[in-house]
Amino acid sequence: MGISNIGNEQFEGLVIVGGGIAGLATGVALQRFGLKSLMLERADSLRTTGAALSLMTNAWRALDILGVAESLRLKHPQLQGAQVTSFPSGFTKQLSYTGFGKCGNHEVRCVQRSVLLEALAKELAPGTIRFNAKVVSIQQSTDSSLTIVKLGDGTLIKAKVAS
Repeated sequence: MGISNIGNEQFEGLVIVGGGIAGLATGVALQRFGLKSLMLERADSLRTTGAALSLMTNAWRALDILGVAESLRLKHPQLQGAQVTSFPSGFTKQLSYTGFGKCGNHEVRCVQRSVLLEALAKELAPGTIRFNAKVVSIQQSTDSSLTIVKLGDGTLIKAKVAS
């Protein structure tokens, strides 16, 4: 699914709106299936605000499939447990993140958001992410099955699929 340009119109096979964790993960997954996409991100670079995320076992399985888990594991140690306290009652409970669950070993790690974004973005082919691309509207074409994505600079991107 390639790109073609006509004036300020472009034709794309797949368009992803947003270069956050979900957008980047979607782009990597599509690329793993051999599908080229264009990701539109309104910021001028990856948005690295936010300190960290606690990722549980299922998230690590997804990151394994995307091919970025091992590099993240090297930088973020596995958590052994946590202590949870109810402020109103004062009740405290210890949680263990070690051991074997219904679907295998538990894996919980606290990951820096910026490191996760960079790991995902590194997996994408050059030119996949277009920064400073503010989407102002997404509409279904009235005369075809294409979706029309309009950017703030007036560019129109006609795509087979936009999400």
